[in-house]
Amino acid sequence: MAHRHKGFTLVEVLIVVAIIGILAAIALPSYNDYITRGKIPDATSNLAVMRVRLEQFYQDNKTYLNAPDCNNNATASKYFTFGCTTAGSATGYVLQATGVGAMAGFAYNIDQTNLRTTVSVPAGWTVPNPNTCWTIRKGGVC
Repeated sequence: MAHRHKGFTLVEVLIVVAIIGILAAIALPSYNDYITRGKIPDATSNLAVMRVRLEQFYQDNKTYLNAPDCNNNATASKYFTFGCTTAGSATGYVLQATGVGAMAGFAYNIDQTNLRTTVSVPAGWTVPNPNTCWTIRKGGVC
């Protein structure tokens, strides 16, 4: 009676390792992009909220000067810092969101006319043309 060996051969194990490596090489960049896209709404939603507050302030005061969101910038975020510029104008402003940490390289603006612009994106991403929206995916997709 012949004795049969149980288990896997080295070739079988190497094939499985190669397949796992190929799948990981494809899946990991896609997963990283997915995670990045999930952090972008932190900027866009906070900019939209800040814009509404500034418009409410303008309706009450007929000026953007000394608006709380421009003087205080209290919007807290793990991935973006926020700023506001009125440039001494009572009738205009620009709100900015600038990426920090894992989101470094991303920067978005919105102004009093609701013009949304993508100021910058990291390598591998594209600013849309014309630049009248916020890039939320690679390839300049808004």
